[in-house]
Amino acid sequence: MAESAIHLSVVVPVRNGADRLPAHLDVLRRYVCAQARPTELVLVDDHSEPGAARLLADFAGTLPSTTLLTARGARRVFTDADLAYPVAEIDAMVRELDGGADVAIACRVLPESRYLMSPSFFHYLYTRHVMSRLFNRVVRIALLPGILDTQAGLKAFTARAAQLIFPRLTVAGFGFDVELLYIARKHGLEVRQAAVQYRYDDEPSTVRFAADAAAMLRDLARIRWNDWRGRYA
Repeated sequence: MAESAIHLSVVVPVRNGADRLPAHLDVLRRYVCAQARPTELVLVDDHSEPGAARLLADFAGTLPSTTLLTARGARRVFTDADLAYPVAEIDAMVRELDGGADVAIACRVLPESRYLMSPSFFHYLYTRHVMSRLFNRVVRIALLPGILDTQAGLKAFTARAAQLIFPRLTVAGFGFDVELLYIARKHGLEVRQAAVQYRYDDEPSTVRFAADAAAMLRDLARIRWNDWRGRYA
């Protein structure tokens, strides 16, 4: 299949989660197979433990367009492997690109966005939400005015935007999302924020808020330093 023939690449980074992974892969498989236009699924193994890595390797042979080394679609959507964003939200991101955006990002804090969560997680999620808003405020002041939610795990790019942004990335941690949006803005790309349906029904992650705050700030400083050095030109 020629590169120009692929309409959509769905890129899914995977790190562990072997217990839930088969069900999520099956949902992604059915989504890709249901598309009217050529679509590829790109699974990225982010140093998974052996169980999850084996599941990915086994799954690789079940679709002809799975686990490609490089996304080739005219539209490229990144989503979390836990499918916290239902696959229907991929279509919503693509519509934003079709409407003229170069980059579309899920924004969980827009009034139209909706959460579905277990009540048992509320206290934890409230704490994480407060920390996230504090981080975002620093990001808006320092680097990205007007961007309300940099860290949502659902983002979409035109092929041109992806080819411009990703070769320039240097940050692998929390600042990855901030850096890619900063590069997009620096090059005059239109970044559109979209309301999203978001489901949180997994066990809370072990984010260490205080310890990770320092790493976040270091990432922001690195992005500013890179810009001063002309790294993003």
